[in-house]
Amino acid sequence: MRIEVRQGRAIGPHIGDLARLRTEVFRAFPYLYEGSPGYEESYLATYARSEESLFVLAFDGETVVGASTGVPMSEETEAFKAPFRTGGWNPERIFYFGESVLLPAWRGRGIGVRFFEEREAHARRAGRFDHCCFCAVERPQDHPLRPADYVPLAAFWSRRGYVHRPELRTEFSWRDVGEEAETAKPMSFWMKDISRC
Repeated sequence: MRIEVRQGRAIGPHIGDLARLRTEVFRAFPYLYEGSPGYEESYLATYARSEESLFVLAFDGETVVGASTGVPMSEETEAFKAPFRTGGWNPERIFYFGESVLLPAWRGRGIGVRFFEEREAHARRAGRFDHCCFCAVERPQDHPLRPADYVPLAAFWSRRGYVHRPELRTEFSWRDVGEEAETAKPMSFWMKDISRC
């Protein structure tokens, strides 16, 4: 297992890898995402256009088995920036973590921690960000597709120093597994102050 970091246009050759991982990993609860590699590659191309974007890739041999991304919040969509502007935050000072996806067989080996460490280090090196943040979908406790053994990631995120900011909310639409149409999903943000670290 090895970890490699790519930035800006160097991300390009791995867009397909991340599209594949997102489509596979996000089918599970809580995202239940019925995605397609074509849509994913189009969405992820925005990261390749950013000079300050980041991919952290986990390889087993030559196969990418996990990845995480980051990009300045100022380069994200308005749906993600709006809650911060409304709440008095400056998106120019925030580095946004897009996702962390890792195939199940490689979980529990510290790779998720490394994903956070690498993205935070990247944001600090840039020298213009005060906070890192990410967004998480909210599903009801009694959701019919919630597995009996599901373990929420809130405790893991808290150990990494992230604080849930439920007042910072947005919605994003996608088609759930087995559904015919997209529906809006409530999402809220978690943040970490990196200005004093």
